[in-house]
Amino acid sequence: MNGSRLSRRSLLAALGAAGVGLTLSACKNKHGRNGDINFYTWDSYTGEHTYEWTEEQLGIAVNASVFASNDEMFAKLASGNSGYDVIVPTHHFVTRLREAGLIQPLDLRRIPNAANLLPMFRDPPFDPGRHWSMPYTWITLGIGYRKSKVSGVPDSWKWLFESDRYKGRIALYDQSDDLIRMVAIYLGHGPDRLAPATLARIESLLIAQKPNIRAFHSDDGQDLLLAGDVDLVMEFNGDIAQVMKEDPDIDFVVPREGSLLSSDCLCIPKNAPSPDQAHAFINFILDGKVGADISRTILFPTPNAAALARMPASYRDNPVIYPPADVLARCHYTPWEGADVARSFEELLTLSGQSAPPATLQ
Repeated sequence: MNGSRLSRRSLLAALGAAGVGLTLSACKNKHGRNGDINFYTWDSYTGEHTYEWTEEQLGIAVNASVFASNDEMFAKLASGNSGYDVIVPTHHFVTRLREAGLIQPLDLRRIPNAANLLPMFRDPPFDPGRHWSMPYTWITLGIGYRKSKVSGVPDSWKWLFESDRYKGRIALYDQSDDLIRMVAIYLGHGPDRLAPATLARIESLLIAQKPNIRAFHSDDGQDLLLAGDVDLVMEFNGDIAQVMKEDPDIDFVVPREGSLLSSDCLCIPKNAPSPDQAHAFINFILDGKVGADISRTILFPTPNAAALARMPASYRDNPVIYPPADVLARCHYTPWEGADVARSFEELLTLSGQSAPPATLQ
């Protein structure tokens, strides 16, 4: 990125692309040996040299397209033969994609760099044995905030979910599953298998809090914070770590009630045009040098031990990127609970009036 950080929203705006499925020619295949792959990922989510090195070392040119949400990515694949070779779903969508028959098993013999994974990422409950996915990053949600505009450290979800102290200066993540589960954690519940009474309480709380909310964002809350549009934002740690480099008045905290953990993964769609190149690309991403370049650029935690070993102490010891063990102990991975649960979450946000367009200022 050469020092300039583009969010999902700003990238699309800069290129004048209002629609989805924007294709970016990452590089031209100068070698012409091994063809191209079509990569479907989040915006601003690769290393400075990822595509360049892929072409130089593998002879594979990467045609990258970006999506703004897991739902958008799923809909694209479910609509038919998407033409993508590698995608980057979040962990619970790996389960959803597998159950829908939209991804293919990995040939682990072609991914020897899986040996670089940290032990905690080798056998996750959503993909035992890593037969369907490889981890790309892991992340946690918390509160990004402007230190000069808040009183002390806002270490409770109360300031976002149940207070008017920062009325009009708050932005919430607009993804229904994350927002509803986070409110459940704040109210003292587990984040999954939520009872109807709990959902009703969450709906009431969100209705009451809506007048205090300035914006609902689609994972670009760090930009609202950096621009001074809001002073507190529900956002991922890596996104806030990026803007902290640009503005020392910004900080991040995982609230004391706990939070959600997630892991973005690399998968191969069922009808991938180039599965051989897809496996080679995934294996390449798991190389220590390549993984370190990604981590150095995007500042999200890496599941790759070989990459982590190459990173400086300023990254490894950063409590924003790597929250302390006692903080992580209060954070939860959540499973895919089925389409009915996902639909009920969307309906709850609609009924509570929270389903605003992404990053729309209220």
